[in-house]
Amino acid sequence: MKKKVVTASTNEGIPISVSMGSTLEAEKIAKPHGINLGRLLYISALAILNAMLVGIIAKIMVFLIGWVTGISFYGNASGGETSPVGNHLGLWVIFIPVIGGIIVGIMARYGSKAIRGHGIPEAMEQILTNESKIHPIVTLLKPVSAAISIGTGGPFGAEGPIIAAGGAFGSLIGQVLRITSYERKVLLAAGATAGMAAIFGSPVAAIALAIELLLFEFSPRSIIPVALACITGAAFHILFFGYKPMFSMPFVPAPGVKQLVVYVIIGAIVGLFSVVVTKIVYWVEDTFEKLPVHWMWWPAIGAVAVGVIGYFSPATMGVGYSNISGILSGSLTVQVLLVFCFLKFISWAIALGSGTSGGTLAPLFTIGGAAGALVAIGMNQLFPALGLSPSIAGLIGMAAMFSGASRAFLTSVIFSLETTQQPHLLLALLGGCAAAYLISFVMMRSTIMTEKIARRGINTPDSYMPDVFNSYLVKDVMKDEITALDANDSIAEARNYMNSAKHADSSFVVVDESDILFGTVDLHDIFNPKYSGEEKLGTIAKSHAVTINDDDGLHKVLDIMMAHNADILPVVKRDNKDHMVGIVTHKLILEAFEKKRRESENEELAISVRKKGMLIYVKGRRLLKRNKQA
Repeated sequence: MKKKVVTASTNEGIPISVSMGSTLEAEKIAKPHGINLGRLLYISALAILNAMLVGIIAKIMVFLIGWVTGISFYGNASGGETSPVGNHLGLWVIFIPVIGGIIVGIMARYGSKAIRGHGIPEAMEQILTNESKIHPIVTLLKPVSAAISIGTGGPFGAEGPIIAAGGAFGSLIGQVLRITSYERKVLLAAGATAGMAAIFGSPVAAIALAIELLLFEFSPRSIIPVALACITGAAFHILFFGYKPMFSMPFVPAPGVKQLVVYVIIGAIVGLFSVVVTKIVYWVEDTFEKLPVHWMWWPAIGAVAVGVIGYFSPATMGVGYSNISGILSGSLTVQVLLVFCFLKFISWAIALGSGTSGGTLAPLFTIGGAAGALVAIGMNQLFPALGLSPSIAGLIGMAAMFSGASRAFLTSVIFSLETTQQPHLLLALLGGCAAAYLISFVMMRSTIMTEKIARRGINTPDSYMPDVFNSYLVKDVMKDEITALDANDSIAEARNYMNSAKHADSSFVVVDESDILFGTVDLHDIFNPKYSGEEKLGTIAKSHAVTINDDDGLHKVLDIMMAHNADILPVVKRDNKDHMVGIVTHKLILEAFEKKRRESENEELAISVRKKGMLIYVKGRRLLKRNKQA
């Protein structure tokens, strides 16, 4: 055995044979994670065009909801902003949602089952499992079915179906054109969030929603098209609905320190309520699964509860955006707040659990806002000196409910600021949403958005880390203590050596009699039974092995390994490619990833990922002969 001490910072090492020059062309590979500006502009243009279409669809859907509402409850087709609240149908009002449920059930049965549900979980599922491919028919049936469901009294908002329809249109564009599955995912997310921005006029919150619930990442390739789409959607909101905030709220002064603490507590209380809400919704869904009737009839069965509750409290029916504004005004009575907090919740939970077409955002905001206002009124009764504002508490409750139920923390905070234009309440919103998020994280494994797909065995990310492959260079993870085998040794000698020595590596470099790198060989090749053992290692070594520079990123390592089906790559310095200074393997890359993952768990990390040590040349034949002589 011959030893030679070499460190990665020198130009010494195993010489690279000039005969490998043709294989070194891999060094010309472009940076794999670099951004193709042309593709980025192309996808951005598609996202903008899709957002324009989604903005028009949002207006059409709002019109359709008003049109169906007018026909269903008043017998006229005005198509304006119409609410079921002023109807005079008496007991007949119970049958209106049932008729809508029957129609939605038929559309789902004979059109597409994908129209069931509230949109976001379905979009998440397609992103995670189906390369962001949504059936084209969903782009038509989802908004129409939702307009029928909501227009006949369904206690949903228009935003969920628009998000689903926008995502479906983005996916459709991505399926028609020749683009990658990643770009299709970006277009789906861009279309979905453009729909949210078109309805609420909240582009920044829509961008945050894309990051937290759809993209599960933050990178220029994704965020730029999504941002442009959301801006376009918000522009169409201004064009069709005006500049005024979505939810009008009187100006209230910023809370003091004492009140701020109480609002955070209110956020925690609403967060606890969000856990209850989520569990009840899925309990209702499980109950429907046990019914001895076909799922096509479930929306009609759930609509019975909607109609009965709507008979006693018509305000629980329909979109109900005005209800949110009423809560934030601080002028509603306790009785009305109780209706929104409990009766609206019961109606919505049963309807959503039945699998009809609807959304979750507006109902959650209504329920949470009413809960927050009620808690504040109760605290004022117990502790008058607190001087809590029901308006602020309603806003905190609205945001905390969504933060706890969906764990879309940033979306909840930003949405509340954008739709009310009350920036001075930022601290209270941050505190309340953080408290609700904490309660939800401790008490729930999944969220209202992920529980459905989690039950199907689909895992969704719950944290976002920087790209490990951008955090390390090859020299940070490479191993410079190398076992090099002799190309002139027989396979049998190599087998004997491997059996007598313990090696954690599964691949080895092979050198010739002049210590020039010959290639690489895998352990499974050495022990392959098709070889008798008399063959030379040089005959099975991969002499076409490519190299990697010590200052390259790990993305490039993985790309070359995949392209050449290599388990090991020799490492050279960029300014001296004639000598190998180390090796990099899949195992070393995984160790780097694990180290990065554990950084947040270890108070002190004293061991470097980089494997330092001696570069050892093992001449298997000579070593084995020495052993035989002994």
